[in-house]
Amino acid sequence: MILSMTGVGRAELRQGEWTAHAEVRTLNNRFLDLNLRLPPVLRHREPEVRTLIAERVQRGKTDVALLLLSEKAAPAAINLQTLMAYYAQLRPLIKKFNAKKSDLLPVLLQLPDIMQSTRDDADELLWTLARSTLVQALDLLQSYRKEEGKNMETALRRHTEQILLLLAETEPMEEERRRQIRNRLQDQLAHWRTDAGLDAARLEQELIYYLERMDFTEEKVRLSAHASFFLQTLSEPESNGRRLTFIAQEMGREINTLGAKAYHAGIQQQVVRMKEELEKIKEQLQNVL
Repeated sequence: MILSMTGVGRAELRQGEWTAHAEVRTLNNRFLDLNLRLPPVLRHREPEVRTLIAERVQRGKTDVALLLLSEKAAPAAINLQTLMAYYAQLRPLIKKFNAKKSDLLPVLLQLPDIMQSTRDDADELLWTLARSTLVQALDLLQSYRKEEGKNMETALRRHTEQILLLLAETEPMEEERRRQIRNRLQDQLAHWRTDAGLDAARLEQELIYYLERMDFTEEKVRLSAHASFFLQTLSEPESNGRRLTFIAQEMGREINTLGAKAYHAGIQQQVVRMKEELEKIKEQLQNVL
């Protein structure tokens, strides 16, 4: 089973006068890149929220918004200590910019944490409501990722099986390939025999080296093994996009070597088609968790 890194989950829960909204959106990324928006009343819970999201999301560019709304208007009070701290920092600027002191108060009242609620709401109640809402949104995100993952898995299997089919189709071309190589060697040997200074031992070494370079049996065996391992990894219960990416890289190495050693137009055409299928696999893997 694989999971998509792209997904969305939304949830809304209500308890008493409070309503919690949570939305989670994810896109593909190599690591967890989290952009988190929390209401002021939950800012001290940010480490717990980040841990919860990291455990569920794991990887991806992630935007999370968590809101708490109340039906009752909460009376507000000025946080005098914070206001005076801001004023101490802004006062030197009044003279510098020749501003009026009367213009400063409206600015101060708009600064963060100046206004605070006077209602003594239970912290645990709000946290429990917010956490439950976030968990529900993350569960919906996971369901979305699973559905997307099913479609991606189907495509990845199809492309991998096509590579194996193209590899199998090179087998009937092997006899013609061997005949072409044999004829080429015979022509070259006939030309070399006219050279009176021909070294038989050196010639034998060169032939062995030449034949080894053209033998791609090991590459075909390894490519088949890598493709089988890729399909096996797709069937594992946990999504493992990184491992699949590594396997695809190994498949690419074997396909490239196969093409370099082919010395046969038909086989090289099959190699080109294998590369096309592999590129489709790599495109899909960019979005696999």
